[in-house]
Amino acid sequence: MKQNNIKASLFPAPPVAGKNNKKLTIHGHTRIDPYFWMRLSDKQKTAKNPDKQTGKVLDYLNAENHYTETVMKCAENFQQNLFEEITGRIKQTDESVPYFKNGYWYYTRYEDGKEYPVYCRKKDNLENSEQILLDANDRAHGHNYYHLNSISVSPDNRLLAFGEDTVSRRIYTIRFRNIETGELLPIEICNTTGSGAWANDNQHFFYTSKDEVSLLSDKIWRHNLDNNNDVLVYEEKDPSYYIGVHRTKSGKYIIIWNSSTLSSDFHIINANHPLDSPATFTAREEVHEYNILHFEDKFYILTNWNAQNFRIMETPESATSKENWTEVIPHRVDVLIDDFEIFRNHLVLNERKDGLPHLRVLNQHDNSEHYLKFDEPAYVASIFTNPEFDTNILRFAYSSLTTPSSVYDYNMDKQTKELKKIQEVVGGHNPDDYLTERIYCESRDGVSIPVSLVYSKNIKLDGNSPLLLYAYGSYGNTIDPYFSSTRLSLLDRGFIYAIAHIRGGQALGRHWYENGKMHKKINTFNDYIDCAKNIINRKYTSPKHLYGMGGSAGGLLMGAAANMSPELFNGIVAAVPFVDVVSTMLDETIPLTTNEYDEWGNPKEKEAYEYMLSYSPYDNVTNQQYPHILVTTGLFDSQVQYWEPAKWVARLRDKKTDDNLLLLHCNMDAGHGGASGRFEQYKEVALEYAFLFMLEGINE
Repeated sequence: MKQNNIKASLFPAPPVAGKNNKKLTIHGHTRIDPYFWMRLSDKQKTAKNPDKQTGKVLDYLNAENHYTETVMKCAENFQQNLFEEITGRIKQTDESVPYFKNGYWYYTRYEDGKEYPVYCRKKDNLENSEQILLDANDRAHGHNYYHLNSISVSPDNRLLAFGEDTVSRRIYTIRFRNIETGELLPIEICNTTGSGAWANDNQHFFYTSKDEVSLLSDKIWRHNLDNNNDVLVYEEKDPSYYIGVHRTKSGKYIIIWNSSTLSSDFHIINANHPLDSPATFTAREEVHEYNILHFEDKFYILTNWNAQNFRIMETPESATSKENWTEVIPHRVDVLIDDFEIFRNHLVLNERKDGLPHLRVLNQHDNSEHYLKFDEPAYVASIFTNPEFDTNILRFAYSSLTTPSSVYDYNMDKQTKELKKIQEVVGGHNPDDYLTERIYCESRDGVSIPVSLVYSKNIKLDGNSPLLLYAYGSYGNTIDPYFSSTRLSLLDRGFIYAIAHIRGGQALGRHWYENGKMHKKINTFNDYIDCAKNIINRKYTSPKHLYGMGGSAGGLLMGAAANMSPELFNGIVAAVPFVDVVSTMLDETIPLTTNEYDEWGNPKEKEAYEYMLSYSPYDNVTNQQYPHILVTTGLFDSQVQYWEPAKWVARLRDKKTDDNLLLLHCNMDAGHGGASGRFEQYKEVALEYAFLFMLEGINE
């Protein structure tokens, strides 16, 4: 593989951010932030007549974008070809597998050349005429950004509620449509999470509003469609909790849920009596996570009460306090229960053992049980859409690093499965052209870290192949080895793709998460770095050809790895990276901050402050050589504010001693998830891939 000896000095000089030192003092310690001035409020970003500071910040971001475009100009045509190649694998006219609910078959479909889905249904059977619930392409018209969060049909099947965001701040406006006439009702509920729950009278709709400053979900309201009146039903006073509302699968209850890092809390309302006050399911505890599903005259509970990896219990719907719970499925030290689903005659568990997911089916009448069998060494299997109780058919999803996303219907009595749909890769895809592996890499404390890999059969494992090592490692979020048609553009050009299932995720159980958070967060970074070293030692790649990638909290990982072991990587892609950890966690006006003290720590406490300061990427940039780095962000990002990556790039430019590329791409119209639309999102993927290929000297 020919590597390009690319240098930053071959291009025009990058923008230099001005400095305006701001002293940040707490616990008797002072940090100097020369780029604090880059922060803008939402009002400043959207003002028709920008003030002086706004103009300065926007000019800087535009200058960074121009510099990135200048550097990538040599790969402009290749980047466009990559975009066309990636989107060309996507079936233009496509349709989801229909599911049956309350007398109708529901599905979404895509039309040739259009960015957004069309939501449809057919009454009774699939041979009947189609009824369009909502065409998101029509709704998106005229907006630079559009995201439809949720659609919800009323119990009488006549009304549709849906939430829209046209700014990319995850602030949704809920609207209503008469399905029969197509009429849009003159009701707009602003500043919401976008989703909600119908009462059984088809008149009242429950929804969640957000705090206008922090954007935290904090209140549940009951909207009366007849008089367009809103009544406050519940208010969460503790800013460390997220809250929301949904309707049970049974249709009998409205569930108000509250969730922090360590605790869950539920309140229930009979959907037949929407004016009732919410009843507490069980008393809130500082440390107790659980979830509930309703079935007939009882609730099932997935709980970590005296069960680190969770167990399943049940309780009568008339007596839901914890002292009434009885065990159904016991806790196991080596098996994590991720999720569960209830049917009339069966209970299905999504379990995780040895880093891999498993589907376990239990017959509720004779107590027999069995597991579905999967043969690949690394894969993803999960419970899919199952809105009906009275069925012996489980719908589940499956994919692997080589097998496209598939939807199956599984007969739980006969133990037979039927493939309903497999993702079509336009242009063809042969799984046999690739190899997939699951290896284990030893971290410095002796813990074995699983790593999933995929590569072309034509690859020689002699240390000369480029390898992209992806990881996340936070919030207990496990990055499973799923299929990506986009990734084929890497594999077919000689890249090996690897996922490090590091601590901070939940691949090997709840302890895997708990040993990668708070004051054990350093394990996440060490695991990733040690996996990189192990992969190099095994001759999959070398430091000249190793690349790191991660986004959001995974971007924090990239920043930490770049500071701690820059010599291991030729290049790094950090997408919407959470890199200014201390400053963000000290600012309670920023979304996510107060919800995440139990994930990262509260830096208002000295011990937590000092620990976070020891790894915060922005605070630990130093005078050393760094890899080539591409950083992406969005001006309207509500999860990781754009100024974090912008400040990080400015400080890296000021401190680093190498001649490597450092690029910042800021999407001026988008937020945390990047551009909206089915195809538009892949322009940033094409940029990331073109950056990696440029570093490897690959130009076609």
